[in-house]
Amino acid sequence: MLRTASCSASLTTASHFFRHFPLSYSSLSSSTGALRAPGRNLRRVASPASPGRRVFLRRGLRVPSTAVRRVNRQLSRLYVRAVATQPARSYPDVGQDEAEKLGFEKVSEEFISECKSKATLFKHKKTGCEVMSVSNEDENKVFGIVLRTPPKDSTGIPHILEHSVLCGSRKYPLKEPFVELLKGSLHTFLNAFTYPDRTCYPVASTNTKDFYNLVDVYLDAVFFPKCVDDVHTFQQEGWHYELNDPSEDISYKGVVFNEMKGVYSQPDNILGRIAQQAISPDNTYGVDSGGDPKDIPNLTFEEFKDFHRKYYHPSNARIWFYGDDDPLQRLRILSEYLDMFEASPSRDTSKIEPQKLFSEPIRIVEKYPVGRDGDLKKKNMVCVNWLLSEKPLDLETQLALGFLDHLMLGTPASPLRKILLESGLGEALVSSGMSDELLQPQFSVGMKGVSEDNVQKVEELIMSTLKKLAEEGFESNAVEASMNTIEFSLRENNTGSFPRGLSLMLQSIAKWIYDMDPFEPLKYTEPLKALKARIAEEGSKAVFSPLIEQFILNNSHRVTIEMQPDPEKASQEEAEEKSILEKVKAGMTEEDLAELARATEELRLKQETPDPPEALRCVPSLNLSDIPKEPTYVPTEVGDINGVKVLRHDLFTNDIVYAEVVFDMGSLKHELLPLVPLFCQSLMEMGTKDLSFVQLNQLIGRKTGGISVYPLTSSVRGKDEPCTKIIVRGKSMAGRADDLFNLMNCLLQEVQFTDQQRFKQFVSQSIARMENRLRGSGHGVAAARMDAMLNIAGWMSEQMGGLSYLEFLRTLEKKVGEDWEGISSSLEEIRRSLLAKNGCIVNMTADGKSLTNIEKSLEKFLDLLPESPSGGLVTWDGRLPLRNEAIVIPTQVNYVGKAGNIYSTGYELDGSAYVISKHISNTWLWDRVRVSGGAYGGFCDFDSHSGVFSFLSYRDPNLLKTLDIYDGTGDFLRGLDVDQETLTKAIIGTIGDVDSYQLPDAKGYSSLMRHLLGVTDEERLRKREEILTTSLKDFKDFAEAIDVVRDNGVAVAVASAEDIDAANNARSNFFEVKKAL
Repeated sequence: MLRTASCSASLTTASHFFRHFPLSYSSLSSSTGALRAPGRNLRRVASPASPGRRVFLRRGLRVPSTAVRRVNRQLSRLYVRAVATQPARSYPDVGQDEAEKLGFEKVSEEFISECKSKATLFKHKKTGCEVMSVSNEDENKVFGIVLRTPPKDSTGIPHILEHSVLCGSRKYPLKEPFVELLKGSLHTFLNAFTYPDRTCYPVASTNTKDFYNLVDVYLDAVFFPKCVDDVHTFQQEGWHYELNDPSEDISYKGVVFNEMKGVYSQPDNILGRIAQQAISPDNTYGVDSGGDPKDIPNLTFEEFKDFHRKYYHPSNARIWFYGDDDPLQRLRILSEYLDMFEASPSRDTSKIEPQKLFSEPIRIVEKYPVGRDGDLKKKNMVCVNWLLSEKPLDLETQLALGFLDHLMLGTPASPLRKILLESGLGEALVSSGMSDELLQPQFSVGMKGVSEDNVQKVEELIMSTLKKLAEEGFESNAVEASMNTIEFSLRENNTGSFPRGLSLMLQSIAKWIYDMDPFEPLKYTEPLKALKARIAEEGSKAVFSPLIEQFILNNSHRVTIEMQPDPEKASQEEAEEKSILEKVKAGMTEEDLAELARATEELRLKQETPDPPEALRCVPSLNLSDIPKEPTYVPTEVGDINGVKVLRHDLFTNDIVYAEVVFDMGSLKHELLPLVPLFCQSLMEMGTKDLSFVQLNQLIGRKTGGISVYPLTSSVRGKDEPCTKIIVRGKSMAGRADDLFNLMNCLLQEVQFTDQQRFKQFVSQSIARMENRLRGSGHGVAAARMDAMLNIAGWMSEQMGGLSYLEFLRTLEKKVGEDWEGISSSLEEIRRSLLAKNGCIVNMTADGKSLTNIEKSLEKFLDLLPESPSGGLVTWDGRLPLRNEAIVIPTQVNYVGKAGNIYSTGYELDGSAYVISKHISNTWLWDRVRVSGGAYGGFCDFDSHSGVFSFLSYRDPNLLKTLDIYDGTGDFLRGLDVDQETLTKAIIGTIGDVDSYQLPDAKGYSSLMRHLLGVTDEERLRKREEILTTSLKDFKDFAEAIDVVRDNGVAVAVASAEDIDAANNARSNFFEVKKAL
């Protein structure tokens, strides 16, 4: 498995709106590998430079339904940018007469130059449903249906319904057509998510036939779901009482119930929920649309059904189409559904009322659960929140506020962020930044890891810094850097693996859902010009200082939230839940208890009984003949400059150059390995002899699209030694390539490791980030731990990003004050052992002309590198001891893993393994761990480079029961009987992962990864042929290989002390226990 830990400078995904997803939830569980493409097993660890941030939606991952709150400000947002496609052509037009025949009227039509698209707004005459039809040359087609779904309480109705409507419908009457689509489509996006006031159902695919299949399943699911007539779906996805035997205790079960238990175990999420509800107490934002575990069991099936009847109606829907498909066909598909309905008042009853602004600030103090270890006095959190306006803001004001957000908080050099972190009053920022995804814009800024004596000081520092910024303004270089960063992002239009059309949809819907103009958010050019002109004419202070004063300093709608650690809170909440359930049982007769046990078994039997073949056949799917027989090849020319290997990829990139410079870690001493992530961050966030880190950061923002530095480790199939590299990655306009390479050289060779206080901040931030990862992504920590026991590359990665790294950081935090000279010397030693021409590889992606033009800049950069690294080659052979391990954290749910190396059995890699592992995730584990077991997710991951096969669960109420399910996988495969249709679906779904949609920079980077790991095009073709010819016999044969996990594998659980104690009592000392939090 490839592992990277990124440290980046300059905000590389900026936007004019700077939006995020406040408290949104998604239907799928977080799978770090269940849907990964073979040979592309990428794991990105949290970035030291970007504490608390992560990309929200990633292709091929089942996205965790956590609160992606303000903590994820800059890098997790998705933006409108100019689409980097070839020159525009004329797009098919839908005339008024054609629209009328299908029951629509054309409301308005515009060509949106920013995204090179013709956008038409239609209205369905019978129901009033509005449709945005966006036509362009993007093959990655997107459909989405969005409904306003304002809850009145925190029972989680919108969230539970979002899960449930995907569990069978009128035309597709099987248990979960959604899962059938996961198994057998070429989707580039397939999910659903719940906001505080709306629910979105988006899909995307590059294959037109597949796309329309997905659209039909989603439309039928939304408007005609089985769940409103099936209490079992409500119980499975929402909540139910579970009783296996009348003599046992009753418990709560349900996918959303356990998902939200996980959410409410994370301090950052708890803070986010309290902030949202406190800042808007009088409208729908004053409750939790995702559901509070204390309130979810109050939801009745009748209320659930009524909510669907009330809001899931075309009159309350906004529908989005985007891409290169026929716009008339879109209306044909929609008319078939919409014509079945009459107009409904739901559009009026679902309107969101604005929160009236407070006349004076308020303060709230709440508790959050923590473990008993450590100095609890230094675990406080404080956040100051503002609701900025009662009425919607005009586009130019929003744009200016977005710039202001970036100026204050967007980079490590931004003054508000820098001053707070350098104050030493807290460990890291929390819930910080601007948000305009809901009806009224908000701004928040806070810190965590604050001592109780410093809470008031943090609040005072926030206010005094904002006042100073209003009085003094921003440096001209900072304004120029922000402007370039944002304009670069707009030109690049790099949404990563997230479909561009979905990014546009989410931008548009943020206005459209409130009955405002859906075109306006897509048209940023004129407001951007106007803002730049104002800054040039009046100066930045005249633009930004009034905004700080009006919307923040002079705004009485301010809510300060202080969160205090409480080591008793988790046990108290468990005791309260236990007491409620005991009272429920005490109020039941023997007959009642027998009936509940029978109902529990009935539900389990239904969950574990597969759909009949005739039901499965109703879900539309592709044929193998629809699948290309060859993989996608990236044009690659391998050359040499000054003795350094250079890979060139001639691709259209809209005049942008993407460059990766790769250095070998083969000479790095073992004891220096855990320092590498902090070394990378120090390169990006310390200054040189002539430039402060602020000046250097601003220079990167002014001249480039961003630079990042990170370590990468991976096993290499067939070799004992791992691939261990440091990658310096950057991008710029082709005309600025000289600046890009000069700045790379400056970072690598001129940065001085002399700033002790900044390094101390890096350590504190890293500790806070790792502790947050333990609570929110425990499955990732468990996977890294198991990998570290099973292979060298896994051990190296865990030393730089797992529990071992957290332990190292805690020791290092004390050492910074005692031996800074030694640490500084070690950082210099890392630099000397890495930087060299020998072993260096350069990867460049751009059009052919640009690639030729930048050669001199690259040659100059390479000439400045030392010839060889200091020190000789080092042999890496570290591993953690093989043992079952339980990592204790304060949590209401668990993360359970088990892994083994199937190559140790003599198994030789065959492409069928990818099909089989995907099938295991989407059938056996989905049904047993998630559907029946109540976990939010259960999946497996096969790392073909190392041979490690891993099972993982996410927000799981169980522990040993889940391990038993993993151990039964071999028998599941041996007993499997699949028909050719099911097998074909599994093959097509796997090809969809292999052929995942990539933008040009990702194509070039993937080619580099294949080069580093020795994966040839011939091997890719062979594996593809093996995938396409996978047979039932392959499944049976694989059972023998996978038994090694059961017989010789290691188990790691990140869980509560109570559940670990219970497991060790049930199986004598099964786990060796480590306390982490």
